Amino acid sequence: MKIGLIAMSGIRAANEDLNRAGLTMPGVVERSRIVASMPSLSLLTLAAMTPPDIEVEYHEIHDLHTHGRLPDGFDLVAIASFSAQIFDAYAVADAYRAQGVSVVLGGLHITAMPEEAMKHATAIAVGEGELTWPRIIADFKAGRLAGRYDPPAGQYCRLDEAPVPRFDLLDPQRYNRITLQTSRGCPHRCEFCASSILLTPHYRVKSVERVIEEIRAIKRIWPRPFLEFADDNSFVNRDHYKNLMRAMRDEDVRWFTEADVSVAEDPELLHLMREAGCRQVLIGLESPTPRGLNRLELLRNWKLRKLPGYAAAIREIQSHGITVNGCFILGLDGEGPEVFEDIYRFVADSGLFDVQITVMTAFPGTPLYSRLLATNRIIDPGAWQKCTLFDVNHVPTHMTAAELQQGMLDLAGRLYDSDVVYERRMRFIADLHSGRIPRGHGLADEWESGVLTRQAG
Repeated sequence: MKIGLIAMSGIRAANEDLNRAGLTMPGVVERSRIVASMPSLSLLTLAAMTPPDIEVEYHEIHDLHTHGRLPDGFDLVAIASFSAQIFDAYAVADAYRAQGVSVVLGGLHITAMPEEAMKHATAIAVGEGELTWPRIIADFKAGRLAGRYDPPAGQYCRLDEAPVPRFDLLDPQRYNRITLQTSRGCPHRCEFCASSILLTPHYRVKSVERVIEEIRAIKRIWPRPFLEFADDNSFVNRDHYKNLMRAMRDEDVRWFTEADVSVAEDPELLHLMREAGCRQVLIGLESPTPRGLNRLELLRNWKLRKLPGYAAAIREIQSHGITVNGCFILGLDGEGPEVFEDIYRFVADSGLFDVQITVMTAFPGTPLYSRLLATNRIIDPGAWQKCTLFDVNHVPTHMTAAELQQGMLDLAGRLYDSDVVYERRMRFIADLHSGRIPRGHGLADEWESGVLTRQAG
């Protein structure tokens, strides 16, 4: 028996103007391309859960496009996808089914849109895959594959109980960034969020011992890897992460993660993060204005309350030699065209090292999508190919969709202008030389060398 695991990868805007602009303004899509080009941690985990008597192959959708044909010889195919590429995933699933191959679809989009997905699959896996994959394999072996698999009621995955992902299935030459999950979930409930909170309401961490075990498994393939924590919000459990940082200090790895702005409130944690190899944290700042942040976080209006401390938090994190990638969402309710200048000024004044701008995107299954659909503000419902974070798929409140799209392009042109980017980098380096950033921190030294080399070239 042979199973094919196929991950959808790559990013392409539905709007061709955005694709053309992306060639000259790489910062517009840089972060999403990084995310989309990383291996599928979920599929590698399922591979590790598959009994050893079953052969497993891992493929990216890019492989299919490059070779012009589907890999064959499979008895069962499992496909993981995201909304922007779900129609490509459906096409692959339909092609395999036409050949008589059974297909299982899973992931966030399938969890949000199960009835739609069932039209293209032999079976669908709803929710956390670790809880359904063993049943799927057993039922397939027994010839009784069901149409839909849901986790047992009230049960959620214990991260330590899943095996170490099958990193050995990856081509070492292909990836320069490897994913590693240290937690799942988020205590916040942002209206727009289409992350793992759709799968689970609980925030859970993976044990320190298990994270170190996975890091060492990766290092056996990539001796000095760059890791990306596939977490929605690292460092929520401060004591746990301090212990993890202490354990990581001798592992000689560099890494990136996502966190909320409160990480700036703990200097001890920031110090440990730097010593453990943290290079950058991406923080969802979302907006520099109260009108944009109001009611964005549905439980406590948390982000609005944190806004007055945004600039100080950025300075505090970067003073420890960890750069901040500030993420902003364009087209939030309450904000008009003036927000483009507001963001540009905030980035310049705050000293952010990196910046990511996206368009507010209504993903299926989110509170945002439900609200906008109910008020007829979704442009072309079901057009999931527009869920790229760059295409506009909703009607803004204080500008037109066209103004939002053009405003994003214009702001990207200003933020990612080579001279402006260079100035941001050199500001960080100036702080390095002033002594405000620890001189021995590798990221600052790497960027100093890299920035000056690019400028000279």
